[in-house]
Amino acid sequence: MRDDYLAIGGPDEDFIRAERNKARALRKTRWWQQKTSSGTCYYCDKKVGFKNLTMDHIIPLSRGGRSTKDNLVPCCKQCNTRKKNALPVEWEEYMSGLETKKTG
Repeated sequence: MRDDYLAIGGPDEDFIRAERNKARALRKTRWWQQKTSSGTCYYCDKKVGFKNLTMDHIIPLSRGGRSTKDNLVPCCKQCNTRKKNALPVEWEEYMSGLETKKTG
């Protein structure tokens, strides 16, 4: 594993910039068109239409994630804004807490 992009304060600016550029390039591919064609958010499973989906890094760049096909998912703006830089386990805990509030 490469550790030259990890530091005490997280990945450096050059790493994040390069990964964002990779994500922008992937957004223009047929692969991304297929991922968004259903118009469904990866996190909340709501149908919002493909034009209303954003690209999210499951493991955020700020936490060492990369712009790879297995780390990028389509999600609605609301989920992307709420998730911020949370890791999957942190996001699952947050969503579970919301479900508990709804049913409780």
